[in-house]
Amino acid sequence: MGILGHIAYIAACLGLGLSIPVHSLGNVSGALAVVGAIGVWRYSWALLNFLRALVFLKWAYPRRKARAMAAYAVLPTAAHAYFLVTSYKIEPEVTTRVYQSIFRAAVQSAGGATVVASVVDTADGRMIRQIFDSNPDATAKVRLIIDQIPGTGKRDALARSLRLIGREAPTRRDIVLFVDGDSCVPLDIVASTAPFFVNPDMGAVTTDEQVEIKDSALFRDWFSLRFNQRQVMMSSMALSDRVLTLTGRMSVVRADLATDAGFINQVQSDYIDHWRLGRVTFLTGDDKSTWFWLLKNGYKMGYLPDVASVSMESQPKPGFVDSAVTLMIRWFGNMLRTNGRALALPPSKIGYFTWWSILDQRVGIWTTLAGPISVLVGAMFIEPLVLPAYISWVMFTRYTYCCILSLVRLERFPISYPFLLYFSQIAGAAVKSFVLFRLDKQRWTRQSSAFAAPKTKLPLRAQIKKLSSLYTHALALGWLTLGVVVLSGIV
Repeated sequence: MGILGHIAYIAACLGLGLSIPVHSLGNVSGALAVVGAIGVWRYSWALLNFLRALVFLKWAYPRRKARAMAAYAVLPTAAHAYFLVTSYKIEPEVTTRVYQSIFRAAVQSAGGATVVASVVDTADGRMIRQIFDSNPDATAKVRLIIDQIPGTGKRDALARSLRLIGREAPTRRDIVLFVDGDSCVPLDIVASTAPFFVNPDMGAVTTDEQVEIKDSALFRDWFSLRFNQRQVMMSSMALSDRVLTLTGRMSVVRADLATDAGFINQVQSDYIDHWRLGRVTFLTGDDKSTWFWLLKNGYKMGYLPDVASVSMESQPKPGFVDSAVTLMIRWFGNMLRTNGRALALPPSKIGYFTWWSILDQRVGIWTTLAGPISVLVGAMFIEPLVLPAYISWVMFTRYTYCCILSLVRLERFPISYPFLLYFSQIAGAAVKSFVLFRLDKQRWTRQSSAFAAPKTKLPLRAQIKKLSSLYTHALALGWLTLGVVVLSGIV
């Protein structure tokens, strides 16, 4: 649709807003005040992060990068790079592209490189070996280790491969690159990341992401929007020398830390003890485990906005909504399972802005849901015209947000972005509220057959736990609704 789509959107937003008699909204001023107050809070927080991101991108990062490159250039020995790649149920054409990119990048490593490929299927091992043998430079300069393991999960795979790397006795100058089996790495990834570890306090760095999706344009737009938002948030956080996640697609950790026994144990056997759910052993979210270990041990974590991996995504479900919700359940479950213990760390240790951002991951659930609840209650019991007024407000604010967001990468955005942004906010908050009370429910997208609970009658204890999750979730939403009703002046 291009420019015509944007014109139609703006016309619809203005037409809807101007068609509502202002005097008709007087009886719902309380509900509108709640929406306005929440909007001011959320968008002032977004503006703060946007300004911090600009400072990082335009001033702080270029200077940090220049210092790191200069210090690295005078070192007598370059870093040895260990590529740790996990592959499970990946399409052969994707595996070929991924390992071709890894072997090419490994060849470029000035200090040498070792590629550890963790696989389950023998066929994957043979394919990786063939790709390696077809690259003469790789066979001459790179060491390949194929680590075939039972299909007991990614955490076991990572732990075993890290122990293999540990036997190589890496130094603090060396690096371990964690790469998913569906992500291609840039050719200069080692030269771009290793210099940042001249800082002895730097524990890990993560990078920007790009995505290739052959499925629907809507799913592709949704991912692109998320990565644009991620660029802003990661840049803002990196200004304080911390990030909120070490992306599982591709992150780089100092080798002596990645092979530390405590780090490996955290990856392999992570868990939380929950007051109602008991011990929750983590199946997914290994990147959150590595992040938390570095955070609690006081290491800095950096973000490289000018370095990007390319991941090849596909819809896990036939429909867009089902696919988005499936992914959000996994993503937000991983986030919230680690959120509580990260909040328990002293703000003076991890940084006050970092601590507040972790707190906002929880607060944002309820502030996001409060707005639609106040409008729906106002429309049902006082004035139905508040609903089109709210829709006009949503259209205006989300379009404005997308315009500001487009300044980060200096690119135009499709008209689907405002709709996808609102969907991500509301559906995301609903999913977060769901998983917050069900932290014990988790599984990998590609491992549903291995980790999904069998469809049999649950034991009595499990049934009680399930009912308690439903009760506490409903209770929280009930209190939120009551608070919104009272603040709106409806009762």
